[in-house]
Amino acid sequence: MLRVALSQFQSHSRRFIAVGLAVMLSVAFLSTTLMVGASTRASLGASLGEAYSKAGLIATPDGGTFNGAALAAVRGVPGVSEAYGRLQAYTEFTAGGQEIFAQARNLAPEALETAAVADGALPSRADGVAVDSDTAGRYGLHVGDSLVLRVPDGATTMAMTVTGILRGSHDPFASALPQLLAGTPAVSALAAAGQGPDAGSGAADGYASIQLALAPGTDIAAARAGALAALAGTGAEAQVKTADEQVTAQVALMTGGQDELTVVLLAFAGIALLVSGLVVSNTFAVLVAQRTRELALLRCLGAARTQVRNSVLAEALVVGLVSSAAGVLAAVGLMASLIGWAGTQPDMAFATMAVPASSIVAGLAVGTVLTVAAAMVPARAATAVAPLAALRPSDDAGIGNRRGRVRLVMGLAALALGVPLLAFGAAGVMLVVAFAGGVLSFIGVLLCATLFVPRLVGLAGRLAAPAGVPGKLAALNAVRNPARTSVTAAALLIGVTLVALMMTGAATARQAFDDALAETYPVDMAVSAGSTGQALTSAQREAVSRVDGVAAAALLPVVGRTGSDGLESPVYSLDPPEAANLLRDASLVLEPGKIYLPEGSQAGTAQVDGTAGPVALEAVVLRTRNMPPLVSSETAPQFRPAHGAAGAGVAERDAAVSGAAVWIRLADAPGGGQLSGDRIKDIQSAVATATGVASGAVSGAAIERVTFNEVIDVLLLVVTGLLGVAVLIALIGVANTLSLSVLERTRENSLLRALGLTRGQLRGMLALEAALVAGVAALLGSALGTVYGWLGARSALGSLAAVTPVVPWLQLAGVLAVAVVAGLVASVIPARRAARLSPVEGLATA
Repeated sequence: MLRVALSQFQSHSRRFIAVGLAVMLSVAFLSTTLMVGASTRASLGASLGEAYSKAGLIATPDGGTFNGAALAAVRGVPGVSEAYGRLQAYTEFTAGGQEIFAQARNLAPEALETAAVADGALPSRADGVAVDSDTAGRYGLHVGDSLVLRVPDGATTMAMTVTGILRGSHDPFASALPQLLAGTPAVSALAAAGQGPDAGSGAADGYASIQLALAPGTDIAAARAGALAALAGTGAEAQVKTADEQVTAQVALMTGGQDELTVVLLAFAGIALLVSGLVVSNTFAVLVAQRTRELALLRCLGAARTQVRNSVLAEALVVGLVSSAAGVLAAVGLMASLIGWAGTQPDMAFATMAVPASSIVAGLAVGTVLTVAAAMVPARAATAVAPLAALRPSDDAGIGNRRGRVRLVMGLAALALGVPLLAFGAAGVMLVVAFAGGVLSFIGVLLCATLFVPRLVGLAGRLAAPAGVPGKLAALNAVRNPARTSVTAAALLIGVTLVALMMTGAATARQAFDDALAETYPVDMAVSAGSTGQALTSAQREAVSRVDGVAAAALLPVVGRTGSDGLESPVYSLDPPEAANLLRDASLVLEPGKIYLPEGSQAGTAQVDGTAGPVALEAVVLRTRNMPPLVSSETAPQFRPAHGAAGAGVAERDAAVSGAAVWIRLADAPGGGQLSGDRIKDIQSAVATATGVASGAVSGAAIERVTFNEVIDVLLLVVTGLLGVAVLIALIGVANTLSLSVLERTRENSLLRALGLTRGQLRGMLALEAALVAGVAALLGSALGTVYGWLGARSALGSLAAVTPVVPWLQLAGVLAVAVVAGLVASVIPARRAARLSPVEGLATA
């Protein structure tokens, strides 16, 4: 029987090529997903972990900072070859005619320094400083230029010389402000001066973290224990992590303590496994079903049931193993191409490829096991009946026979269990429960597909009636063989559902993210005059409104103060119409008699102290900490005394003109969407110039969004790659099943040719049949994917923001068009093969 199995590869190579392609792309999908997870973590490590990429261990304090004694203590730990205490200080300097607010860091020892020089050299002298390339290019700084660093709100100045221009950093925490690199004494002086005259001599010891370089062969666990003991001996409570552990902790911190990234990638892996199993099972089931008569003939010639079954499984084993290996190689090639392209983009140069062993082992194992398992059921069915009975045509799974009824019961049971689970998981924000419900309900849809897909294709076949005989025959073929139509549609239904799910989920998640950002940061940009100590004026507000990229700007006067002694905050006033133009959160409407307080404030009644005395207002606590106490302009007169004299009225009107803040809403990018990071930085600099403040005094949602845009772009690139693999699987599934169905209908097509159907009409019939099946599958998949995408986004993000369903109509229309075209393309080769075969030769085919 082994010889029989090997002969199948020679006599029916076309069939095995079709199955091999399906297995290969399915395994490529799974392996790519696993590589995506590892590559995303590696990219995050190259981005978030860039600042400590050379460190073996990183010590971070549980509160406060480390002092000099702690740094000296860890230097003596066995296995530690070098230690670096990271100091940070904020400073201002003038360049390019602008006041610039920047962050300075102290130079690390050579073994731990991660900054790379694009021009010049790292600072080696006391008055040397290096500047990042983005800041140097923006403000025209060069090696040899002089800089005078000043402490914000302080009198300390420091004359420095630019010794080097640093390459751009990929660390999102270092992208919001200009970055300076100087010696430890200079940064220590800036840090001490920034803490005020009462800071004391130990102010310069405020190390935010300590990085340790380990000697080769050092045991990490022993070094970690030694570092913890040394720090504890100095009274410092700390955590000591490896670089990978520190990146994971930072990602968890960014996601509110929840590693949502890992959960989402695991969901992708589960979807990939489901798609792989369904596509391979459908394709191989059709192939083995075609050979039922052949296998039965072997039994008539003396082959035992076990021999026949093992022959089929041996074929599946070889096809699965070879195709899985090809799929793993294809996944490596695809990821290498995506990461290589990303590396050429300035904002994504930190993209890093990682190929974990799990992606190779899982790809080979899952592909092989799935292929063998997919062949096992049809092989067992072919050998379960008597040989002579198997030689007769078998009934398709329809509602009128036992197979169809069992399939229907199983499908309805899966739907009855899966739909409530999906709804419950989405309502309760439980992704695992929703995922399980989605899988079960989708399996139920596929099991019941034989009952409704052919009927829907038959209804759609009326659209093909104007094509004449080929159109009518195409519609009849879909209804006449329900099982074949359902199997052909299933592959594309799976792919389109997955694509629509991702598109809808991504659009819904982006909207939820924007809504959450609008709640957290209601204003795109805000200008504070605290660094100058001077109030902003209406003239400055007018200058800001003229900045290219600013859609609206408003001046907010201070009308009073609220809070307890020592913790009082200024209360700002804003006109409700201006608030509607400025605030991204459309649900926030300013009402008279109320004061709007940041998150964490006490609800109930708040007292506002104005020039007219204390006034009690109803407090509305918002879901943001990034907004000061605010009242409407209709409420503001309550805090001022009634006009007594003419001079007093003029003075109060002048006081209302000048304020302490300007709020800004940015214009949308051309064609809609968000402005680029560089464009927002340009606007930030222009606004700072227009108001005469340092760029660090300009903050807001737009600037915060820029901080993490680079990481988000990489994640979107990952999703795009997954979509591409899903589409490839859908295309190969349609092509496989349609090719096999044409081979199965060789005698039928030849009979039609003998009855007068021309070659062109035969090709048109098959093309229309493929287009009808593909169109119906695409419509069903789009509808299912839209529902699954929204509920999936609701279950994953419901705890973080309100999730409103967003349907990407244009993208879904594109998917529908691609599916129909894919059906037509998939029919070209089978139709050409069927048309080239002469009617006599085709009728003679056994």
